[in-house]
Amino acid sequence: MNKLQAFFVKMMPAAWAREMEAESRQWMVRCTCGFERSVWDSGGMRWKAHAARRQYRLCPQCGEKTWHAVYLKREA
Repeated sequence: MNKLQAFFVKMMPAAWAREMEAESRQWMVRCTCGFERSVWDSGGMRWKAHAARRQYRLCPQCGEKTWHAVYLKREA
């Protein structure tokens, strides 16, 4: 958990913090090389969000700066 995540977790009621983390773990960030991880694991937060989007970022696997797809991955 990075400092920003820790700040929000500390300031929010515990139930909201758990909900924010759980939802952020459902949002995934995927590189063009196929590397994928959750928004929460990449240091971000995505709570009460609706739309998919893209982020220009460095991939820890391939080392390239590319557009990463951010999308909601629902459990089957």
